[in-house]
Amino acid sequence: MSYTVLARKYRSQTFDDIIGQDPIAQTLKNAIKTDRVAHAYLFVGTRGVGKTTMARVLAKALNCLAVDEPTTKPCCKCNSCIAINIGEDIDVIEIDGASNNRVDEIRELRENAIYRPARSRFKIYIIDEVHMLTVSAFNALLKTLEEPPSHIKFIFATTEPNKVIPTIQSRCQRFDFNNIVPASIAGQLKSILEQEKIKYEEDLVLPLAKMANGSMRDALSLLDRMISTGIEPLSSRLVEEFLGCPNSEKIWNLIGQIGDSDAAETLAAVEALISTGISEVQIVDSLIDYMRDLMVVKSTSPESELLILTRQQRQRANELAEKFDIAGLVYNISTLEKLRWAIKNSDTSRALLEASLLRFALSEHFLNVDELLSQLQSGASAGIKKKRPVAHNIPIKTIAQPTKSKTSEPVDLSGLTDIHSIQSNWQSLLGVITAKLGPSTGGLLSSAVPTQFENGVLTLEFGASAQMQKRMCESNGRMEQIQALLCEQLSTPVRLKFETAADEQRQGEPTANQPKTSSQRRNELINDPAVKTVLIGLDATITGTEEE
Repeated sequence: MSYTVLARKYRSQTFDDIIGQDPIAQTLKNAIKTDRVAHAYLFVGTRGVGKTTMARVLAKALNCLAVDEPTTKPCCKCNSCIAINIGEDIDVIEIDGASNNRVDEIRELRENAIYRPARSRFKIYIIDEVHMLTVSAFNALLKTLEEPPSHIKFIFATTEPNKVIPTIQSRCQRFDFNNIVPASIAGQLKSILEQEKIKYEEDLVLPLAKMANGSMRDALSLLDRMISTGIEPLSSRLVEEFLGCPNSEKIWNLIGQIGDSDAAETLAAVEALISTGISEVQIVDSLIDYMRDLMVVKSTSPESELLILTRQQRQRANELAEKFDIAGLVYNISTLEKLRWAIKNSDTSRALLEASLLRFALSEHFLNVDELLSQLQSGASAGIKKKRPVAHNIPIKTIAQPTKSKTSEPVDLSGLTDIHSIQSNWQSLLGVITAKLGPSTGGLLSSAVPTQFENGVLTLEFGASAQMQKRMCESNGRMEQIQALLCEQLSTPVRLKFETAADEQRQGEPTANQPKTSSQRRNELINDPAVKTVLIGLDATITGTEEE
C-alpha cells in the first residue's frame, strides 16, 4: 500500500476539525442551520490555511446522503462523503483555475450547469486558484454566477483576491482565512506525532510551527521530512541539521555578544554561523525573529502569550533583554529588514552583515543630538554606554575639548537692579548659572536674551527656532532652580517669564520655492539651538557633517 503524506492523511473532515478558522466554520454552520447557504462563496487566504479543505467540508455538509437535508455534521462514511474526500464525486466538480482558465472551458462549465445532480442535492463547483482565470473566462461566468439554477453552488478559492475582478467578487460571499497561529499548529503537530506513535522532544514542535509561517500544510510537510530521516526521538537539533535552520544557541550567543558591545566576539559568532553553511540572509532573518522576542520581553514580560518559546528559551530571552532597551531593538529590527534586501543583491554580503552588526555592538559611539541633549539634561556623562538607536538624521561629528580650569575671580552681581545692567552682565550671569546648575541649563539659557525687568519679573525672550530650549527650561523644575539662583545673585526677589520672539526671515534665507544649497543646510544645522546646546554642554567642536 502506498504511503499517504500527513497533509492528506490528517486533512480535516468536519467543521469542528478545521484548525484556526473557527469564525468562518461557525458562520457556515449557522447558514446551514438556518437554510441561508449562498449560491457562491469566495475563500481568500495564503496557502495551506484550509480554503480547499473548508470547501470540501461544506460540500459534504450540503450533500451528505446519511441525512435528508444539509447538515453541519456530515457522516464522512456515505458514498458522497467518501467520494468528495478523494475528489471523485460526480456532483462535486473540482477545477484547477491555473490549468482550466480559458473562456472555452468556462463556457463548457456553464452549459453543464443546467443539468441537475446525478444523486446529490446540489451540483457544486469548487474552483481553486480562481484568480488565474482570464478576464474573458470571468465574464463568461458572470450571468450563471449571478442567477444560477437552484441546484448549483459555487465555491472559489484564491491566494490573490486582487486579481479577481470586482464583478465576480460582488456576486460572492467572501471569507478571509487567517494565518494559523504557531500555538495551534504546534498543538496539531503534537497530536499527529502521538497518533503516529513517533517519539519526539518538546523542543521540536515550536521551531517547526514557526517555520510554517501560518500554513498548516507547510507544517505537515516539514514534519514529513523530519519523519523521513528515520531518527528518533525527533528534536530541534534535527531541524537545524536537515531543514537548514540556524542553530538557536549560536544565534543567542551572537545577540549576547552584540549586547556586551564585544566587537571581536561578535565577528567570531558570525563566523561560527557561516562556517556551518548558513547564509547571510538566514542569519538576518533569525536575528529579526529573535530580537523581536527580546522586544516583546522588554515591552511585556517573559511570560507573555505573544512569545512562542519553550520555558528555557523564555529564560534566555529574559537574560539577554536586559542588555538592550526597546528603542535599540526597534532600530535593530528595522535596520536588519533593510539590510536583508541589500544583502540579497550584494557581492559583499558578509562584509555588509558584519559592518551592520558591529554598528549595533558599538552603538554607544553613535549618539544622536536628542540622546546627547537627554544626557546633558540629566547631568549624565556623554560616555555612558547605552543600547540606543543610531541617528537616522544628519549625524554630527564632535570632538570634546579638554576641560580648562577657570580661576576667574567671582563677580559681584548684587547691584543689577534694572534691565540695562542685567543685559550688560548677562554673560556673567550665564557663567554663574552654568557653574551652579550645570552646563545643560547654561546652554539652554544661552538661546535667550533678557528684554524686560519690572516689578521683580525678568522676561527672557527665546528665538522662534529655540522652542525646544524654552520648553526644557520650563520643565523638570528648571525654572524654579534658575529663579532661586537669580534671587541669590541679584539679592532681590526675581520671577521669570519666558516669551517667544517674532520669527523674522534671516537675510539670504531661501524662500519656500527655492531649494536650499548644501552650504545653507550645513549653516542651518550648525546654528541650530539644539546643536549649540550640545556643543556648550560637551565643550565640543564640530569637525564635519554628513547627510543621509
